[in-house]
Amino acid sequence: ILATECNYFTIPQNVLQMNVTNNNYADPNNLTFEEIKILGLLQEPVSVTVLQNNDVQNSSHNITYNPVDKVALIEGLQLELGKSYSLRWTLGTSVNEKYNCHPSPNASKEKCEQLGCVWTEDPSSLRVPCCYYNGPDNAYSVADVKYTSSGVTANLTFNKSSLKAYGKSTLPISTLRLEVKYHNNHMLQFKIYDYANERYEVPVPLNVPKSPESTVKNRLYDVTVQNKPFGIQVRRRSTGTVIWDSQLPTFTFSDMFIQISTRLASQYLYGFGETEHTMFRRDMNWHTWGMFSRDQPPGYKMNSYGFQPFYMGLEEDGNAHGVLLLNSNAMDVTFQPTPALTYRTTGGILDFYMVLGPTPELVVQEYTALVGRPVMPPYWALGFQLCRYGYENDTEIAKLVEDMKAARIPYDVQYADIDYMERQLDFTLSPRFTGLPALINKIQEEGMRFILILDPAISGNETDYPAFTRGLEKDVFIKWPNTNDIIYAKVWPDLPNVEVNNTLDWETQVELYRAYVAFPDFFRNSTTEWWMREITEVYTNPHNASKSLKFDGLWIDMNEPASFVNGAVGGCRNQQLNFPPYVPQLGSRSEGLIFKTLCMEGQQYLPDGSPVSHYNVHNLYGWAQTKPTLDALRNITKERGIVITRSTYPSSGKWSGHWLGDNTAAWNQLDKSIIGMMEFSLFGVSYTGADICGFFGDSDYELCARWMELGAFYPYSRNHNGKGAKRQDPVAWNSTFEDISRKVLNIRYTLLPYLYTLMHEANAHGSTVVRPLLHEFVRDKTTWEIHRQFLWGPALLVSPALDQGAVAVKAYLPNARWYDYHTGEYLGFRGQFRNLPSPLEHINLHIRGGYILPQQSPANTTFYSRRNPLALTVALNDSQLAAGQLYWDDGVRIGKYK
Repeated sequence: ILATECNYFTIPQNVLQMNVTNNNYADPNNLTFEEIKILGLLQEPVSVTVLQNNDVQNSSHNITYNPVDKVALIEGLQLELGKSYSLRWTLGTSVNEKYNCHPSPNASKEKCEQLGCVWTEDPSSLRVPCCYYNGPDNAYSVADVKYTSSGVTANLTFNKSSLKAYGKSTLPISTLRLEVKYHNNHMLQFKIYDYANERYEVPVPLNVPKSPESTVKNRLYDVTVQNKPFGIQVRRRSTGTVIWDSQLPTFTFSDMFIQISTRLASQYLYGFGETEHTMFRRDMNWHTWGMFSRDQPPGYKMNSYGFQPFYMGLEEDGNAHGVLLLNSNAMDVTFQPTPALTYRTTGGILDFYMVLGPTPELVVQEYTALVGRPVMPPYWALGFQLCRYGYENDTEIAKLVEDMKAARIPYDVQYADIDYMERQLDFTLSPRFTGLPALINKIQEEGMRFILILDPAISGNETDYPAFTRGLEKDVFIKWPNTNDIIYAKVWPDLPNVEVNNTLDWETQVELYRAYVAFPDFFRNSTTEWWMREITEVYTNPHNASKSLKFDGLWIDMNEPASFVNGAVGGCRNQQLNFPPYVPQLGSRSEGLIFKTLCMEGQQYLPDGSPVSHYNVHNLYGWAQTKPTLDALRNITKERGIVITRSTYPSSGKWSGHWLGDNTAAWNQLDKSIIGMMEFSLFGVSYTGADICGFFGDSDYELCARWMELGAFYPYSRNHNGKGAKRQDPVAWNSTFEDISRKVLNIRYTLLPYLYTLMHEANAHGSTVVRPLLHEFVRDKTTWEIHRQFLWGPALLVSPALDQGAVAVKAYLPNARWYDYHTGEYLGFRGQFRNLPSPLEHINLHIRGGYILPQQSPANTTFYSRRNPLALTVALNDSQLAAGQLYWDDGVRIGKYK
C-alpha cells in the first residue's frame, strides 16, 4: 500500500484533515483505513465525528485512551482510498479521570466554578466528585531541569494566571525546588519543597547513603520530569511499567494545603494506616481515608492510633514497589478507579521514597532497611499473655496465675493495667495492689514475666507528686507558645480526695473527677532524662524497697496523645491551626484537629532546640515516646525486654511492638485482625496482634474459643478485655474451653523456635513474620485478594475459622506441596479452594514442602520449654522427593542426608 499511496494530514485544534490519495490506482481489494492512532493528547477524546465533504459519516467506532502515554486509538473506521475526510474529536473528562477539585465539606457549584473547575452532579454516583478539574493542566511549570548520574533537579514556578479563589493560607507558593536522588539501584527519593523559605520537615532519621550508590547500568528505574503540566514519572526499566505518574491537574503546594496525585500501575494497592479496613487490598472505588493519630477504637473510616503513610503497589505482571511519603501533618488519601491516588496534607513538604522490590517480600525488606528493622523480642515475649482492665486487686491476679498453672495452660506474661496505680497516676501504687511487688517477684521465680502500663499524661493537681514537680524543674511539659504556661488537658488521673460516682455519664465524670494533666515533650533531651528517672524509681523504689515493681516490659498507652477534653481545659487559642483551611476527612471532621487530643499550637522543641508546633509533630508523639521507653527499660533491667506502644509512625517497629487497639468482642473483628497484622507487616512492625476475645463488650464461648485459636498465631498473643465486661481468660469458662486453649497454645509453644527464627529474620533482614499469601505466591493472582488466611514466614499456612457456627473453612492452598500439620498427611491438591473440616477444637494448619520447621516440646512457660530438646519437621517439596535426598545446612557444616 505504501508503494501506491501517500497520506496527507493537517491537524488544527482537535481536527484531523486527511486526504487519502492513490495516483488513480484501482484497488481490487477495496482497502480502507480502519484505525488511527493519535500521539501526545493530554486529555481523553470522549467523542469522534467523521465528515466527508462536510457530511457526517454514519460509522461505529471505538475510542481507547492511554493516559500514561497520552495516546488515543480510534478503531472501526472505514476511510476509503481516493477520498478526503475530516475527523473531529471532543476532549472531555471520563468518570475515572475526575479528580476532586473541592474536597472540603459542603462543596458548592458556585465555589467550584470560582476555582475554575467543572461542576456536574450525578445522583447515581454518590462518591464520584461533583467538582473536578477542567483539563489536564496544573498550575506549575518546570525550568532548569538537570539530569545527572545521581539524580535530577528542577525549579517549579507557579503560573499566576492560574490564581483562583485561594485563601491566604492556601495561596500556592510561587517557586519550588524538585530534587530527585537515586540513592541506590532499588531506591530513589523525590522531594518538593520551598527553597526560599524554611519549612517544617519530619525529624525522623532514615537510613540513606551519604551519597547516591546507584549506577546507570543497574538501576531498576528511570525518572522523567514532565512539563506542561508538571509531573514526575517513574518507570520500571525491566518492563516499561509506569509506577508513578503525577502529571495531573491536582498538584498544588501552599502553606497549609499540599496536594499531589499519581496514576497507579494497577488496582492492587495495600497499606496506609492506621485505620480498620475490611480488605487487605484497598478499595479503589472512590474512597477517602484520613490519617491522624487519635484515641479512636477501630471503626470504618475512623482514623485511629497510628500514622503510617506507606503503601505497596502491585503491577499487573506481579512486580511490586513501595512508596513512603515522609510527612507528619494531618493527611488524607483518595483512591479512585482510574486507578489513581491523591494525597492531601496540611503542612510540611512532599518527601517521597520509593523502593522497587521487585517482589513483595523484597519491598518490605528494602523499606525496613530505610526506616529500621523490626525489634527483636525476647523469647519469653512470644509466650501467651494475659491482661484485663478492671482487676480489683493483686489477689485477683494471683488467683488467675494459680488457676492457669493448675489448668496446665501455657502462659508466660501477666499484665497490670492502670488499676495498679493510685488514682491512675503514673509511677504510683494503689493501696489495693500493695501485694503486687511480691507477686511479681514470685511469678518471676516460677519462670514468668510481668509487664506494666504507663500513660504519658501527668497530673498537675497533686501536692506531693515527684513526677510532676521534677518535670517542672526539668521543663519537660508542652506549653502555650511564647509563654511559660503549661497546656492542661484531662485524661485518666483522678483528683485527690474525691469519691468517684461511676453511675454518672462520662462527660460529667471527666468534668468532676479528672485531674488537670500536662503532656511531656518527648523530643526534648531533658524529658528523656526525666522519663528514665521516673521509670527507674518504679523498678527500684528509693523510699520503700518493698514497693519496687520489677517489671520485664513496658506497655505505653494513650500516646496519640489522648485527651478527654478537646484541646485543653478552657479551650484552645489558635483557630487556624486547630481548624485549618482544609481539615482532612477524619472521624468527627467538624470538631477539627483537636478532637480527643491537645491544642495544635502547643509548643514543642526538637533535640537541637528548634521550636516546632504540635500541629506539625502531633503524629510523632507516640514515636518520640517509644525509644526513650525502650532505652529506660533496657538500662534498668539489663535485659532485652519489650515495649508495646499504641501510637506508631514509620520506624516505630525498630523499638516496639504494637497491638491493634481497643477492639470489640464481635465476629467481624477476627478477619480484621488478620488484615491489621498484615498491614503492620508492611509497615515494619512484626510484633503485632489484637486483643484476643475482644476488649469492649462481653465475649461469648464460641467466639472466644475461635479467637484463642486464631490468637495463638498472633506474634503478640495477648487475651485482654475491658472494665465492666465479663472475664474471658482461658480459665473463666469451663474445662472444655481450657482443653481447647491448652491444645492450641501447646502448638504455639511447640513452634516457638520457628517463630523466634522468623523474628530474627525480620530483625536481621526485614522479612515479614505474619506474611500475606501474595508475598510467597505473587504469580498467582488469587492470592492478591486473600485476607482470611496468612502465613507464618514462608512455610506455615494458617486457615482459621472466622465465622459463627462454622464447621468448615473455605481455604485456598496455593501451588505448592502442602502437608497437614496435625497428621503429617500430604493434601494431594494445590492451586484451589477447598472446604476443610474445622470443628470447634480445631484450627487448620499446613506445612509447605521444601521447608524445615524447628520445634521444641512445650511447657507451661518458655523458661522451661526452652530447655527441652529441639526437633525438626522436614517437609519435602516435589523436586526433593524426585531427587530422593535433602541437603542440609545448619550454619556450621553442610551434610547430605538420605
